[in-house]
Amino acid sequence: MSVEPLSSLDRSTLRERSLAALRTAITSGRYRPGDHLGEVELSTHLGVSRGTVREALRHLQQERLVTAGNRGMLRVNQLSATEVRELFKVRAALEGLAVTEIINSGHREEAARTLRDALADLGRGDFAERVEADLGFHLLLCRLAGNSMLVEAWRALEGRIRVAIMNGDAEGSPVMMAGDRHAPILDAIESGEPADAVAVVEDHMAAAAEHFAPAAD
Repeated sequence: MSVEPLSSLDRSTLRERSLAALRTAITSGRYRPGDHLGEVELSTHLGVSRGTVREALRHLQQERLVTAGNRGMLRVNQLSATEVRELFKVRAALEGLAVTEIINSGHREEAARTLRDALADLGRGDFAERVEADLGFHLLLCRLAGNSMLVEAWRALEGRIRVAIMNGDAEGSPVMMAGDRHAPILDAIESGEPADAVAVVEDHMAAAAEHFAPAAD
């Protein structure tokens, strides 16, 4: 499968649009983990120079969406079971901090109402839309904590979170992204007990790690 060609772009935005197109192609599943990314093919499909593609791929390597294999061939990153479990443990730590800070803040009730609205969007639409709603809920959770470094740390993991989801069980994944599976997080925030909320987040992430981790390393 391939990315869609880019229309004629202003030179000042060509680099950014090329990077965005390739990132979307990977995180939406058009390119699957392990797929080879060739400069010539990509430059042809995007209608840009190989140098522009090369620079975009370099950025994607920094984001850990792309990795170099044998003889320097670039492929979409594929996370091992161990890496997926480590990823969700870090997410549990970050989002556990988020719920703690929300509960200890002076705007817990307002934050809960905002999250309740976002909860209604979960489980709707096609697979891609469900992924976006799921990640949007968790990013909103971090933003409502009011800690910019927390948000920055979560966003640094976002590409690998998407790779883990796209490499997981597509048939069972909608269940993992359903609203009723996320409701306990919100209920715990509304209860006002930080320790209980952290435990709910940890259980949520542990279940996700088991679901999305490959069968074997």
